[in-house]
Formats: sequence, C-alpha cells, structure tokens
Amino acid sequence: MEEKCLVANLCGGCDYQGIRYNAQIKLKEEKIKELFSKYVDVSPILGDDFYNHYRNKVQVSFGKDRNGDILAGNYAKNSHFLVPIDSCQICDERAIEIINSVKRLIKKYHISIYDERIKKGCMRHLLIRTSTLNEIMLVLVTGSPFINKEKEFIHDILKYNPSVTTIIHNINREHTSMILGNSNKVLYGKGYIVDELMGLKFKISASSFYQINHNQTVKLYSKAIEYADLKGNERLIDAFCGTGTIGLLMSKYAKEVIGVEINSAAIKDANKNKEINNIKNINFICEDAGKYMQKLAHDKEKIDAVVMDPPRSGSSKEFLKSVAILKPNKVVYISCNPDTLLRDVQYLMKNDYKLIKIQPVDMFPYTSHVESIALLCNN
Repeated sequence: MEEKCLVANLCGGCDYQGIRYNAQIKLKEEKIKELFSKYVDVSPILGDDFYNHYRNKVQVSFGKDRNGDILAGNYAKNSHFLVPIDSCQICDERAIEIINSVKRLIKKYHISIYDERIKKGCMRHLLIRTSTLNEIMLVLVTGSPFINKEKEFIHDILKYNPSVTTIIHNINREHTSMILGNSNKVLYGKGYIVDELMGLKFKISASSFYQINHNQTVKLYSKAIEYADLKGNERLIDAFCGTGTIGLLMSKYAKEVIGVEINSAAIKDANKNKEINNIKNINFICEDAGKYMQKLAHDKEKIDAVVMDPPRSGSSKEFLKSVAILKPNKVVYISCNPDTLLRDVQYLMKNDYKLIKIQPVDMFPYTSHVESIALLCNN
C-alpha cells in the first residue's frame, strides 16, 4: 500500500489514494483495453516516473470553521463542505507552502473571507501556477474589488515567498462555481509566467489551458508527434488547439499548420507563443472547430492530417462529419475521456477510417482519469 493522504476520503480529489502506483496504472490500462481491445492491440500504458507533487496548477477556496478560523482547501465532491488542506500528495510543494503563508497573512491583515451563502466578503480563492523555469504565478481571487492594506499584504507575500515572480488580483463577483472572474489587475511582475516544453517556450496566463503534469506531457506529445509521422510537406489542422502547444511543437515537421480554437484568450496566448518561438508556418483561427472544418469541407480544401484534443465531452458530430468529407490521411486524437473517445472513433471507423494504434498515458496519478492517444488512418 502507498502512504495515504490524511484527507483523501473527504477531499475526493484522488480516487486511488492508498493504492500502489503500479496497481493504479494497471487499472487504467485495463480500462482502455476493455473498451478498445476488440479493435486494436492496446499499447502498455506510459506511467509517471515522478508521480508525487506533479501538479503545476493548484487552486484552493477559502472559508471559516465554527470558531472563525480561516480554512483553505477544496470542496468535497457534490457538496459545499470545505475540506482544509495543509499538505497534498499531488500538488507542487511550493504551491502548498505559498497557500499556507498567504492564509497566515490574511489573518494578520484582517482581510475578510468571502461567504458563499450571503455573497459578501473579500478573499475567495487562490490559484498558483509553477513552471520549469522556476517562475511562479499567484492569483488572488476576491469577491470585492478592494483588498484591505493591499500594499502591505503584497509586500509580505513577497517577503515570505521570494520565489513568486508575479501576482495577479482577479475579481470574481459572480454567483458561480467558476474560480476566475473576468477582471484581472497585475499587482507584481509581468502578469504571466513562461514554461519550457520540448525546446519551445510557452506563455501561461491566469486562465490559460496548459497541461498540469510536465513530465507526462512530454511523453504524451512525443507520442502524438510519432503517430503523426509528418514528412515536411503536409498541411496539418490542430483542432481545439488551446494555447497552441501541440501545433507549435509539430510545426517543424509540417509545411503548414492551422490551429483552431473557440476561446479568444487562448488564441491570444497562442499567437504570443508563435511570436516567442519565431515560428512562421502556423496560423491560429478563433472559431468553433466544427464550423471551421465545415467551411473547409464545403470549399473542398486539402488537409493531410488532423491532430485533435477536444474537451471531455469529445468532438461534435459536425467536426467528425467534416473530417469524413475531407478525408485527411491521418487523425491523431488525444483524449481525456475514454468513453467519448470510443464513441468518436467508432464514428470515424464507420466512415472509412481504421484504428491503427492506441496509447494510454497516465497524466493524473492517484486519480481514475486516463489520457489516451489514438491513431486513425484513412482506408
């Protein structure tokens, strides 16, 4: 048995606490085999060599106990019960130290805690992002636009946490479960951090989508590049591209890459990442991926390959139908949900595609989630 987190049963963030790591990944591999082995031999799962403290993005909510003491932690599953967390087996240890420090300073400066019931108060959440270049972002999420003794508060955060390279004040006054609001004010530093991944640099803002497990992301994207097997003369679509990571990494193997993403903030970051890395053969389009593919299909554009990384809900029928019309030679499908991956793969298989390979990757140790990469080729 692995050492079990003290609040595992309450927190609900980790389904596989107390299970040896080799047994965890075996369970995940079996899940993929159960769904896909009748179509193809499932490759052995790519496990994590560093399966503790892997999360480079950590967020907590604030509350108070019956005695009025400040709590910082996560809400238990399907509840409004806040589970206080002073340590965590999967989060970057630097982030936990910063959270505990900020919690003490909130008390010191008499900063109010946001009350979900009456929708009043200041401190609501903390979000911390860390990078391989030792840059750390701290986002203070408040329910009000003002922080009591803000200058002194920020001064002490930096005094006790000199590793923090930027601090952002995010205001979220909405009655919602979303962590971040729409208003950001940079209180210290440049307002973003930069990470290095497979030789490229990526700008990460407070709301950017970026894979949370760096070591496993290298394995995931390396396998995606291997499956795409680009020769340098292809036109590639990077669908649901987010901040452009996969497309930018594949750009040196293709003639042209088009990244498509509906989130305008992500596209802004993607263009910045293109500029940072001085990559010329990629363009980013802010549009729904399904609608964009429909246009390409209508115009009978030539597309050689598609790499796609949709949300947990999977791809839309419009997108898949357009893929079937355009008939790119290869589709590399990265998925965080085996069930929707199976649904979408079955659709493509009914439309002249053959499932060639599938590779499970453990992106989230101690949880039941499993990432997979499928390679489909046009018959």
